[in-house]
Amino acid sequence: MSTNNTVISVTDAEQYNTLINAEKTTVVLFTADWAEQCKHVQEALEELAKMLSNKLQFVSLLAEKFPEISMKHQIEAVPTIIFFTKGTAVDRVDGVNVAEITAKCKKLGGSVAGESLEERLKALINKADLMIFMKGDRNAPRCGFSRQIIEIVNATNIPYETFDILNDEEVRQGLKTYSDWPTYPQVYVKGELIGGLDIIKELKANNELETALKG
Repeated sequence: MSTNNTVISVTDAEQYNTLINAEKTTVVLFTADWAEQCKHVQEALEELAKMLSNKLQFVSLLAEKFPEISMKHQIEAVPTIIFFTKGTAVDRVDGVNVAEITAKCKKLGGSVAGESLEERLKALINKADLMIFMKGDRNAPRCGFSRQIIEIVNATNIPYETFDILNDEEVRQGLKTYSDWPTYPQVYVKGELIGGLDIIKELKANNELETALKG
């Protein structure tokens, strides 16, 4: 796909990693030469780059040429847009939704989202003495791992709160980097990461769970 000098075309994985870890928020279009629908998004990015290139950088990447990168970010179809702040995926738009892409670019271009993400994550993990970040919530878990962890914690009768990561892509991706823990659910006690389901099961088996969850 042709690009002009306002949208950077990725040529190798090293270049990609350098771009997404830049100080500027990076807007990455996962695209394909054969997909007609990608051209509309590409054209929109080129226009946005003219307006916002002083605050955002815009990148185009052929999804099929870089399968490992595409798999890492769960790219199931093109076009997909992912927004990165200092290497962390903070938002995404799947499909041809130029209005949504434009709105998100303007929002991110108006403020440096990455500067407040760490503060937001700190506030969330300290929202309650026992916090569980999961798919769904305590009343309606949306994956087997989350369901199991809720059943185990409920049995302790220790008060806790949950956060549904499926409703907030910024938190979902940011917390993985913040805590260096790549999967969910994640359990925090007084702001400190305890771990995921395997750790909780191990603590239970060793009769150490209630002590750990009370901090």
